[in-house]
This record gives sequence, C-alpha cells and structure tokens, in this order.
Amino acid sequence: MTRLLIRLFVRNAADTKSPGTRERYGIFAGVVGIVTNFLLFAAKMAVGLLFHSIAATADAVNNLSDSGSSVVALVGFKMAAKPADKEHPYGHERIESISGVIVSMAVAVVGFQLAKDSVTKIIRPEDTVFSWVSVAVLIGSIAAKIWQSRFYQTVGNIIRSATLTATAADSLNDVFSTAAVLAGMILTRLTGFNLDGYIGLAVAVLIMVTGVRLVIKTSDPLLGAAPSKELVDDIYRTILAYDGVLGIHDLIVHNYGPGRCFASVHCEVPAERDILTSHDIIDNIERDFFKNKGIRLVIHMDPIVTNDERTNQMRERVRKIVEEISPEASMHDFRLIWGPTHANLVFDVCVPFGFFMSDRALTDRIKQEVRGLEGNCFAVVTVDHDYVPAEQETKN
Repeated sequence: MTRLLIRLFVRNAADTKSPGTRERYGIFAGVVGIVTNFLLFAAKMAVGLLFHSIAATADAVNNLSDSGSSVVALVGFKMAAKPADKEHPYGHERIESISGVIVSMAVAVVGFQLAKDSVTKIIRPEDTVFSWVSVAVLIGSIAAKIWQSRFYQTVGNIIRSATLTATAADSLNDVFSTAAVLAGMILTRLTGFNLDGYIGLAVAVLIMVTGVRLVIKTSDPLLGAAPSKELVDDIYRTILAYDGVLGIHDLIVHNYGPGRCFASVHCEVPAERDILTSHDIIDNIERDFFKNKGIRLVIHMDPIVTNDERTNQMRERVRKIVEEISPEASMHDFRLIWGPTHANLVFDVCVPFGFFMSDRALTDRIKQEVRGLEGNCFAVVTVDHDYVPAEQETKN
C-alpha cells in the first residue's frame, strides 16, 4: 500500500537524489503522519473520557504528540530543501536532524507529563468502565500503528532519513504501549483490580525511554557521527583502483546532509614519478568522486620513495615494530633521512580513539624500539587518530 501511495502522491519518486524529490517525500510522510495520528488521538481520547481510563487518555496524548511531531518533521523537510546561500554555504540539510531532535525531545516531555498523571491516578484511583467499543478502538489503533511504522520505515529507507527512521521506531513503540493499555483493560475486567494507573505509568515510562533514545540517535549527525563502514570501504576501494595510487590514509568525512558530503584524504604516490602526472591522477579522482558519488573530495598528495632498497627495508622493519605493539596501529608517510652519523626516520602512526596507550607512551615505545635498529636510527613520530570506523591504513 505504501508503494502505491508513493506513486500517487510523490512526483518523480524514483529520483531520490534530487533535493526536490526528497522534499516531496518528507512532506508526504509528514501529512500522512499528521492525519493518521490525529484520527487515532481523537478515537482514543473519546474512549478515555467516556470510560474514565487514564491509560487510554495517556495513549491518546501520545498520538497527539506524534501528530505534532509530524508537523515539525514536515517543516524540517521543507526548510532542509533550501539551497545553499552565503550564510550557509554547506546547505540547510542538517535542519532535518534538528527537527528530529525536537520531535524526540517532545516525545520525552510528553512521557514525563503522562507519568505524573498516572501516579496521581494510582494514588487516587477512579473506576473505569469496560466497553467492547474501547477494545475495538484499541485493536484498530494497533493495526494502524503497525502500518504506520512500516510506512515510515519504507519512506525513510528510500530517502535515507534518520528522522523518519526514528519516527518509525516511535510508531512501533506505540504498538506496544497501546497493547499494554488493551491488556490492562482486559485484566481489570477479569480480576476486578484497577490496573489503569499502573498501565498508564508503564506506557509513560516507555514513552520517556523512547524519547531519550531518539534524542541520542537524531543528534548524532549534528555532533559529527562517524561515516558508515560501507561508505569508507567504498571510498578506499575506489581510490585504490586508480593507477599510480600506492596507498591512502587520514580519511576524514564530513556529512552536512544528503547530497552534501565533503571528504579529505592523503594519497601516496611514487616520488620518482613526474609530479604533473601524479597531480593529474589526483585531479581525476576528485572530479570522478563528485560526478559519480556526489562527494566533494580534497586529496593531499604524499610522495613515497619506492626505488631505494635501504629505505624499503627500513620501512618494513618499522612497520613490524608498530604492528607488534598493537595490530590496531598503522604507519604511513615514512621518510628516511641518512646522515653521516645517524639516520632520522620520520613517519606518522595512526591509532583509533580509545587506544590503550597514550600518545606520549606510544611515541616513547616506538622511539625505544627504533633505537635498537642498526644504523644509529632516531624516530621522529607523529601520532594521529582514525576519524572513520574500522579504517585500515594501506601498506606502503
């Protein structure tokens, strides 16, 4: 059904890379959310007021907050589609993430308010009236929320929207909360013990936990979350396929939203090759990345000596020293400067965040190991850190 609705209401639905199409998807999802959640709110609120059920009322208010969240998401998609300007040269796509944070915070606040109302109902309980009408309404609501969750997830996957994915998770939680309200009504009917306030409190806690989790998830892009491993692997694989690139390291990816991805990386090239030839290769890579992947890539070129046997042997010895200290560490940008009395080994070592050794301890350990090599060697080490997940520095 979702695919049918997309074909009917989203123009140029297949062109998901277009900002205009993405905006239309977001507006479409927002309108569907506003309408469906408001209808569920009205039905559940009627049940709660007519049959004196705080749990049903809590669930209804939750649906009303969902409807308000859909409004925020709709506005967020609309504003995120604005083109880049002088004040925001990287575009406005992160507004979508901001709207997601607002939605998530609203969910948590609503949960807190409902928890207060439920505690009051536990302290001063009111008799609830069992009705098959309320049971039917809640069962219909569960079915509607299951469809809604799948709808948001489908649209979110199509346009890769963290906001819609979070909304899908929230809708699925609504299924469990409504099921809890329904179970409470039935158990109260069967046992005679009024569980309404307790069920309302359980629903409120679930809403608060969901809200907090969604705040964390939707704020990740704003904080600068690491790129996906799939994207990193694709960048590495693509660059290394070019003739003349010996290795790559120090990849950094900045994502400002769909279609607004910026990256920088260091590419190692043979030092003995003509610099204009290597520079032409680098230019081609940068152009191809923007044309084929929409990534604005900037490459720093590192010349690597490959035709000197002494340098090659020393590079491999130092690489083994680094790897023996930890398989998580890797070496790059190796240079060997021979002098009349000693040799300086200049290189960088890359380690992940949270590495078991401090930068100072690692540097001291490497310098000590290098001093043990023949040739009176001294290490000049720079420690840097991975900005991408599971990065594997290429061996050159």
